[in-house]
Amino acid sequence: MTPIILIPARMAATRLPGKPLADIGGVPMIVRVLRQAEAAGVGPAAVAAGDREIVEAVEALGGRAVLTDPDLPSGSDRILSALETLDPEGRHDVVVNLQGDMPFVAPSVVRAGIDLLAAHPECDIATVVEREASPAVRTNPDMVKAVLAMAPDGRSGRALYFTRSVLYGDAPVWHHHGVYAYRREALRRFTAAPPSPLETREKLEQLRALEMGMTIWAAVIDEPPISVDNPADLERARAFAGGLT
Repeated sequence: MTPIILIPARMAATRLPGKPLADIGGVPMIVRVLRQAEAAGVGPAAVAAGDREIVEAVEALGGRAVLTDPDLPSGSDRILSALETLDPEGRHDVVVNLQGDMPFVAPSVVRAGIDLLAAHPECDIATVVEREASPAVRTNPDMVKAVLAMAPDGRSGRALYFTRSVLYGDAPVWHHHGVYAYRREALRRFTAAPPSPLETREKLEQLRALEMGMTIWAAVIDEPPISVDNPADLERARAFAGGLT
């Protein structure tokens, strides 16, 4: 496989406007994400930007960025647009969609989805989950849960559903994180389809793929990425960065 990592980013964010350029230890958040993607060592990495300010900030620090249509409806549409600009010849057959709000994501997390695609030829899309960190995950609608048919080793599973709802029972609850590895053709099929009923109901884009009959596998990770969604998350990320120096 010949992967490429693309990081969608735009300035308009309801809870944290200008989030990609938020300063974390003297480095814009989007540049921190790009550096982690490059550290994975699986292929080239670039930012799929919806705003020129993001492109300028990334390029000023030696990174690669592509300006995409600001009106594209989703991050997956944005990475497909950037992919077609960067690789019109189709050299890259796997596309990793790495969220631009994970400034300290471990390179192993970036590689996990690619490894799943290699292990499961029937898999269209791969993603990552962690075992619930606390019982609060089960009842928090902002924390997406994955319902998986687990492999015997307990380290991966085929996705049956994703939900914001409460899950009951004694089995582990898997907290989903938005890192995706697509086969290139799967990304094209996915973005060409309209939003599905379950996707609209749960506000979870990955449900469109399941309703289309696509296969999603999830890898269990031990280092969940820190996500920055609001000002409090940003302060925690800044504190974490301070502890690294």
